Amino acid sequence: MAGGNRSGAAEERAASRGQSDANRRLKYISLAVLVVQNASLILSIRYVRTLPGDRFFTTSAVVMAEVLKVTTCLFIILLQKRFSVRETLSFLLDCVVYQYSDTLKMAVPSLIYTLQNNLQYIAISNLPAATFQVTYQLKILTTALFSVLMLRKSLSRVQWVSLLLLFAGVAVVQVQQEANKEASGRDSSQQNYMVGLVAVVVSCLSSGFAGVYFEKILKGSAASVWVRNVQLGIFGTALGMLGLWWNDGAAVAERGFLFGYTGMVWCVIFNQAFGGLLVAVVVKYADNILKGFATSFSIIVSTVMSVYLFAFHVDLLFTAGAGLVIGAVYMYSLPRPAGGPLFLSSSSSSSSAKADRADADVEMEAFLPKSKQKKLS
Repeated sequence: MAGGNRSGAAEERAASRGQSDANRRLKYISLAVLVVQNASLILSIRYVRTLPGDRFFTTSAVVMAEVLKVTTCLFIILLQKRFSVRETLSFLLDCVVYQYSDTLKMAVPSLIYTLQNNLQYIAISNLPAATFQVTYQLKILTTALFSVLMLRKSLSRVQWVSLLLLFAGVAVVQVQQEANKEASGRDSSQQNYMVGLVAVVVSCLSSGFAGVYFEKILKGSAASVWVRNVQLGIFGTALGMLGLWWNDGAAVAERGFLFGYTGMVWCVIFNQAFGGLLVAVVVKYADNILKGFATSFSIIVSTVMSVYLFAFHVDLLFTAGAGLVIGAVYMYSLPRPAGGPLFLSSSSSSSSAKADRADADVEMEAFLPKSKQKKLS
């Protein structure tokens, strides 16, 4: 009898170790996916926008990415409905059309995301990839501020200090870039650093507001992430087409919607369309610290690759600024100490922890088949 108990305990320990090893592998895979997606999108956009020859219309690329994203989400919903077209259409009709007031809520973040996607192309076309990657981390600052103002979230002292370090690091990088520009005595005829800087700052502001607004909507609704992405994509496609007509309408009518598209351009569009959805799934297995590591590694990867691909010059000032940003990102992602003092407190730490666990459960259920959702509940 005792031998049987020991055997059962040994099997449980072996199963636990196996589960732990599997979770560890998933975390490492998650880290790799996040790093590759973060770095490759910026580097590939920079690459295709600096190649000689005909340039594709960035407005058409934004529209195409939205179409692909909506198509993917529709397929996932169809898969969840076990390929029942009638059930899928009925479900979408109810979620998108009949509940039109709920759908209209997505118009605001969709407009901002469409603007943000176009601004990213403008920014990366006019800024070195490494500079954009570092400066774009200001979205952490804007997201934190909007979270405090709109969601009444609380930040720890470490997070406030990390935001100050983040701002300081970005400022140092901008000083370094300005010094390099003055030292060179000339700018590229096809690039405007100030236009790129304004574009990335506005993109960070829009990213922060849209992300917090979207989070607020998700918390007040039972709709899945896939349905929300379909709603976003419908507005995004329509608004993207409007932007295309306004900015490049005559040129697109003359040269065609897919003018300048190459295999590399399609890779950029697929990365932009599927990258966000892939990261959303991967984040299930990645905690905040891992996401902080991923962002930090992606900055390093972008910088190293920029040296080889675009002859980017890294000096002591840029290294110091980027180091501050990387450290700030890591600090911001650290877990809050239990019962630690806060600069701004909107709720107790225990209720905040419960809310975080509830959000995690909702996010997990959004990506699981219904049969597994029932088991979790």
